[in-house]
Amino acid sequence: MDSRERGMISNQDLRNPIVRVVYTVMVAALAGLTVTMIYPFLTTIFNAFKSKRDIFTFPPKLLPQEWVWTNFTEGWEFISFGKYFLNTMYIFGGTMFFSILFIGMASFSLAHLSIPYRKGFTLFFMCTLLIPGSTYMIPNYLNLKELGLINTYWALWLPAAANAFWILLLKNFFDELNKELFEAARIDGASELRCFLQLAIPLSMPIVSTLFIFGFTYVWNEWFWTGILLSDADKYPIATAVYKYVISGENNSIGVNVQFGVLTIVMLPPLLVFILLQKQIIRGVNLSGVKG
Repeated sequence: MDSRERGMISNQDLRNPIVRVVYTVMVAALAGLTVTMIYPFLTTIFNAFKSKRDIFTFPPKLLPQEWVWTNFTEGWEFISFGKYFLNTMYIFGGTMFFSILFIGMASFSLAHLSIPYRKGFTLFFMCTLLIPGSTYMIPNYLNLKELGLINTYWALWLPAAANAFWILLLKNFFDELNKELFEAARIDGASELRCFLQLAIPLSMPIVSTLFIFGFTYVWNEWFWTGILLSDADKYPIATAVYKYVISGENNSIGVNVQFGVLTIVMLPPLLVFILLQKQIIRGVNLSGVKG
């Protein structure tokens, strides 16, 4: 008997005509789904290299007839990427700091501290995952307004520290850490805060790295909520600036081809982050015990 690990369908299974037909249909469906997902990306990228007249030619063509590279330079100068990129990184840094600090302490408490009604608190946090985000958007805005945080980055940082999904990931990871290690640290006089900062966080770098990737993707792509909270254009992140000045039509001084150039520039960083670090994402989620 072959000791090698076999897949879900072996060559022997494919000898069955029914299995072969079902397998062919599955592959065709996955191929069609892949094409429908990749086509918008390819259209955006190739349109960024077209002239304005080339974009509106009929019938449309995927590849440009003439490669125009100036669309990227014009788009870069128009949108002031440097300023908005720094704003985005500033929002990302504060979001990750408060999220890892507060969500991490909450998850560590649920996993390693003997607090009353620990299972009830965990169930409460998990139940919030069933609530659509749009239902508490208005209450969140009113609360932030009463606190005087509108048009400040605090309005983005503080709510980010209440992410139930991140609590789920971190708690499941902390549950797998050796509890005897923390008991030994407590015997040596370490406080719970020191156990969290000097033991739990360094041992949890795989899942923390995954959360950094999730946080970067979210902050980079978020435009709606930040557009509501921030009224000062100088504080916009890059996604909100692109929506306001490129997509929404508030400024029509650039051509469609230059708009596609801007969208391509904005699209590439999170795409590259996902492609380069997808193994880290899968590894971190698997180590946390959450299987998709």
